[in-house]
Amino acid sequence: MSLTEGAKAPDFSLPATGERTVSLAKLKGKPFVLYFYPRADTPGCTKEACAFQAGLPDFSGLDATVVGVSKDSMKALEKFAEKYNLEFPLASDPEAKVIDAYGAWQEKSMYGKKYMGIERSTVLVDAKGKVVKIWPKVKVEGHAENVLKAVRELM
Repeated sequence: MSLTEGAKAPDFSLPATGERTVSLAKLKGKPFVLYFYPRADTPGCTKEACAFQAGLPDFSGLDATVVGVSKDSMKALEKFAEKYNLEFPLASDPEAKVIDAYGAWQEKSMYGKKYMGIERSTVLVDAKGKVVKIWPKVKVEGHAENVLKAVRELM
């Protein structure tokens, strides 16, 4: 499935760090950011998570929630969150159902070999549960700031 801007956000409910559960139902009513990343505690993913953490006071000030989503186990996510003091929820989607529903499960290629994996991407959903903006093939540098700018534009 290919998600498009203006579409209704696909329903989901996932376990997250800090013994939380994140779901469309719980997040609706305020804007939220779902960012999809390949693997916890790898260089690019760490840089991205730390950038969102640094911007967290600004996102919170706009009443927006940030959620990181990967296929990692809860144990790996808790360890990652603790290591980098990540306060926002990191959700575990081991079967990639939500990752796929939000268009981040893509065919990738390495050394000529094709495989399925998570494409670093971000989705901004408004308070009504509508997809406002999609960032495919994210480059980490400056990304959290770009997402924050888009959240500000919603206000």
